[in-house]
Amino acid sequence: MVDARWVHPIGDIPLDEAALIEPLSVAHHAVARSGVKAGDVALVGGSGPIGLLTAAVLKGMGVTTIISELTQARKEKAISSGVADHVLDPSKEDVPARVLELTGGTAADVAFECAGVNAVLDTMLDAVRPAGVVVNVSIWGAPATVDMQKLVLKEIDLRGTIAYVRDHAAVIKMVQEGKVDLKPFITGRIALEDLVEQGFDTLINHKETAVKVLVHP
Repeated sequence: MVDARWVHPIGDIPLDEAALIEPLSVAHHAVARSGVKAGDVALVGGSGPIGLLTAAVLKGMGVTTIISELTQARKEKAISSGVADHVLDPSKEDVPARVLELTGGTAADVAFECAGVNAVLDTMLDAVRPAGVVVNVSIWGAPATVDMQKLVLKEIDLRGTIAYVRDHAAVIKMVQEGKVDLKPFITGRIALEDLVEQGFDTLINHKETAVKVLVHP
């Protein structure tokens, strides 16, 4: 038995897609924390599961979305899922300079750190406009360093976000209205007996190839 507050009617959303409502709510809360609005430009640093879902929420709101990502498989997923208007590779191009070019010299209105990597956080601070917002979405494995001079001179708002706060209903509505398509993010369906080899091993050693792996008992 669970508390009523944790139960959310999903209507006609298929159960496999409904399995993504929870992580999508994490992304939705991060986007809500940013204050972004339709017509803005957002930069997402990292296209792992949460980065991709954050981009999906942004696109569903009518935000121009740019993703910065190193890994080829994740870049391809960002493109094939349709959640990014532009995908940049920081190993091959100057991300802040390209964002400036793509925005006609104004830079991004908001940025989302979704990698837990200091170089990505630094890039987010460089790529937002003066008085822009940077939201840290990732959970860090070690303390980060922040160039406070960038924060001060550009009057950047650096905001944290964790999990969700009454986001599920809004997320379910976005999916029902077709503003977010969850099907591209289901990257595997496995039987329970394959949980270790095709589930845990994939997520630990080949996580760049997986977004959501569903297990059927």
